[in-house]
Amino acid sequence: MSNTPHTLHEEFPGKAAEISALKGSDPQFAKLLVEYDAVNDKVHRSETRIDLLTEEEEEHLRKARTRLKDQIAAALRK
Repeated sequence: MSNTPHTLHEEFPGKAAEISALKGSDPQFAKLLVEYDAVNDKVHRSETRIDLLTEEEEEHLRKARTRLKDQIAAALRK
């Protein structure tokens, strides 16, 4: 368990301008960012015990966050 918020700027250091540009020009990428932030917030709230989830629910959210992060990384490599 980690209490690190995993913000996109921490996950992709030095890519803030690129993330911002893609967000403005690619609606699908913008949607990925919204989804990532929502899932990431749920994971962080669970890890800090603000919201209580089962281990299975938390694991499912972590996997979803990883999948979204991989999709974001792939878009940034294009």
